Amino acid sequence: MAHSVVSGHVSRRFRRGAAAVCIAVATASASCDSADEGPVSPPQDDPIVPTVASVAVTPQTVVLEAGETRLMSAEPKDDEGRPLTDRSVRWSSSNPLLAAISQDGLLTASEPGEVTVSAEVEGVVGTASVAVVQAAVTVVGAGDIADCAEPWDEATADLLDGIPGTVFTLGDNAYEDGTAQEYADCYSPTWGRHKDRTYPAVGNHEYHTADAAPHFEYFGATAGEPGKGYYAYEAGAWKVIVLNSNANKVPVGAGSAQEQWLRAELASDERLCTLAYWHHPRFSSGQHGDDDRFAALWLALDDFDVDVVMVGHEHHYERMAPLNPAGAVDETNGIRQFIVGTGGRYLRPAGEPRTGSEVRNSDTFGVLRLTLRHDSYEWQFVPVAGQSFTDAGSDTCR
Repeated sequence: MAHSVVSGHVSRRFRRGAAAVCIAVATASASCDSADEGPVSPPQDDPIVPTVASVAVTPQTVVLEAGETRLMSAEPKDDEGRPLTDRSVRWSSSNPLLAAISQDGLLTASEPGEVTVSAEVEGVVGTASVAVVQAAVTVVGAGDIADCAEPWDEATADLLDGIPGTVFTLGDNAYEDGTAQEYADCYSPTWGRHKDRTYPAVGNHEYHTADAAPHFEYFGATAGEPGKGYYAYEAGAWKVIVLNSNANKVPVGAGSAQEQWLRAELASDERLCTLAYWHHPRFSSGQHGDDDRFAALWLALDDFDVDVVMVGHEHHYERMAPLNPAGAVDETNGIRQFIVGTGGRYLRPAGEPRTGSEVRNSDTFGVLRLTLRHDSYEWQFVPVAGQSFTDAGSDTCR
């Protein structure tokens, strides 16, 4: 009995001593288990975290109109080009006044210019190039417009009420004779609602009254200098030329003051895109047909790569393919002409289609809406309520 008691007592003391030893060396060993457990596992090394070697920003090149936004993305990669996840990105712009970028990567364009956006991840930077261009603008209008005996000028004016932008007229704005009374009674209550945003061309009916004086008095300086009636303005990224095609009042031939002014105006401007408009068509499938009196003006426009011409006089709608000075189709270097004599005066049929005539319509009143972008344009013929013909498309600048 005594032996058993002593043996049990010694065994408990041994175990207490072993535990004490374990406590003493705990900081030097991975673990301390009871004498009955297996061997202790060696310590594990921390995992190796890959370093960032590059940052790919997408898209690499961005063109934005002022006011537009684009969501950018950044992908960090290791030295073998493998994507790395769960890394923080810090975005910045070289000129936030032109284009700012949020920390979520949302790029917002404000003013035209060149900007570099950067994405930084753990000290490594990726970049993208951003070009901010002028915002698209709208010009809308027609010719052969206000007649107190017709309801259609009111219908086309209603279209203008719902279309923002610059309004153009292509001449014969107030029938029958462009008198002050006709401007007051016929034009002013309809298209005159948009006078403050209108740039007019002068037509032959305006000259039924001496020197088209009421036309120039009604529109003021916006119509150009009295006695000339040709001028220029800017619409977004575009140069706009307004000419006077009343050749018996203001000469239009080669060497004339108007032709020389036109060439000088075009030579002094470096814009990519240019639009011109006046009253009489150079080329037409309509009643009056082609008019060689304007050959010198068309040649000047062609010499300086003008993109679009708009005219009235013919009382129908017609869209031409791009035409060279001889009137032949030239899809690469020609000028596209629109006839828009659909503003409110009566319509009349077009004749046999001339070379390059792509679309014609003689039974629909409406307006032509152009969206002018920094390097291209879009067109849409908008019919009055109750009529259905339309025409739409787009093209790039020359």
